[in-house]
Amino acid sequence: MDESTLLNAAHEEYMNAEQLAFFDLRLQRLRQETLTEIETLRAEISQGRVSDMSDRATLEEEAIIAIRIADRKRQLIPKIDAARQRIRQGDYGYCLQTGEAIGLARLLIRPTAEYCADVKTINERKESHYDH
Repeated sequence: MDESTLLNAAHEEYMNAEQLAFFDLRLQRLRQETLTEIETLRAEISQGRVSDMSDRATLEEEAIIAIRIADRKRQLIPKIDAARQRIRQGDYGYCLQTGEAIGLARLLIRPTAEYCADVKTINERKESHYDH
């Protein structure tokens, strides 16, 4: 199954066994790619050794950025694992808050999505309201 076949599927087929297998495979690949990227970032961080002060400052700044990126990627792993758990439980593709379908297009963009777009927007507005 490819993305266009998935998007052209009938409404009644939403989250059938074939679609769940498609997303499980996509999540497995995303997990492996993320772990590989984290390992690559770690290797880049540990390689830099220079004696020049300006070079060292640049290298340290790059290392800080790489650490932030690696941390963000590391936070994705539990989300991937949770999404795969929802696949096994039969809850994948449905909003955790409303039970509505999240939608195939949204899941293709963000396969770890837990909420439909409307709920996600409301939650983000609430968060930004409390942050200010």
